[in-house]
Amino acid sequence: MTLHIPEELDEVLTPEWLTAALHPRFGVTVTSVTRGPVVARVCTNARFRIECDEPMPPDLPAELCAKGFFGDFMKGHRQAGEPEARFYDEVAPMLEMRTLKSVFASVDPETRHGVVISEDVVAQGATFLDARDDYTPDLAAESLDELAKLHLATWESPQLADVAWLAPHLGRQLEARGVNEIRHNFEGPIGAGVPDGVRDAERLVEVYRELVAETASPSPWCIVHGDAHINNVFLDADGHPGIVDWQLAQRGSWYLDVGYHLGCVLSVEVRRAVEHDLVQHYLDRIAAGGIQVPHDDEVRSGIRRGILHGLFLWGITMMVDPAITTIMLERLGTAAADHDALAIA
Repeated sequence: MTLHIPEELDEVLTPEWLTAALHPRFGVTVTSVTRGPVVARVCTNARFRIECDEPMPPDLPAELCAKGFFGDFMKGHRQAGEPEARFYDEVAPMLEMRTLKSVFASVDPETRHGVVISEDVVAQGATFLDARDDYTPDLAAESLDELAKLHLATWESPQLADVAWLAPHLGRQLEARGVNEIRHNFEGPIGAGVPDGVRDAERLVEVYRELVAETASPSPWCIVHGDAHINNVFLDADGHPGIVDWQLAQRGSWYLDVGYHLGCVLSVEVRRAVEHDLVQHYLDRIAAGGIQVPHDDEVRSGIRRGILHGLFLWGITMMVDPAITTIMLERLGTAAADHDALAIA
């Protein structure tokens, strides 16, 4: 029997619902819930602590975090959480990469609302990052290692080849947002750092449509994160990066993650100085895993496309702190200019 996924956070954070969610896997009965901080933007992340009437199993931490699209405001967008819940349920168990450890992940078959309950890594000493935090080349090499683990574990996987929810879907972002949002950002102070030759909303959308078309049937493919920017990175208690937020997970080409990641996690000056070495670092990792490394021209072309992907996503971004969006657009816009990304052919 499929567990009903609540539409309200208050129902999730009850002993009754959490018992129904956790008992099948862990055999526990939740007796009390202590609520912690809640961060609600597009989705909601709520930290909490549970107590049970049995000793806690070693693989069930008491400090947890629930993520979903709760409340009336998000009623029409709840399906946006479906890919992430399915990722944690179906793909994450295949991986050895550093991400959140899920204790429950499911999708309501009627509303398609996906909810994930994971370990609370903040309670374990982790720090979530954003573009204002200092990120070093050594950290970038480590996060590329994590992306390489994802790509290697899923490369041309027969198990994932026909999974419907993982079908390439870059074009979904074009269905609701595009020129108007990008023009708003590019023509205001948020886009002030985007070089003149790149600050063209119509051209960016046009070229992104070309990218969507050519990546509809990627070959070779792997599972990509799809939104591998620094705001989706945390540092664990030992200072090692992990990657979160899997709403855009899909079958795609490796470069969508690598080009995007390198285009935005480092400052412009640092990225220019170390980009070549970091790309080679990633290529060495997948080669060590048995993947044939692309030719140099394919690598350059791929990195250009990954940067374009990131620039488009941040061009349409409207609900993030403007200070963060400003940094991301400067970094990705400059990377796009450096790589001539608006001429991807």
